[in-house]
Amino acid sequence: MSFLIWMIPLAIGMGLLGLVAFLWSLRSGQFDDLDGAAQRILMDDDKPISGD
Repeated sequence: MSFLIWMIPLAIGMGLLGLVAFLWSLRSGQFDDLDGAAQRILMDDDKPISGD
């Protein structure tokens, strides 16, 4: 039972740390352009290799 004295605050602390990391990523612009990277990987900017 004494392990709950350590585990409950540890779990709450880890949850708060995750929340802080998520809020920091929102404010730093990590989720501004969700479709841009997905579209860039599909675009073919390479020139075809000629068989000459």
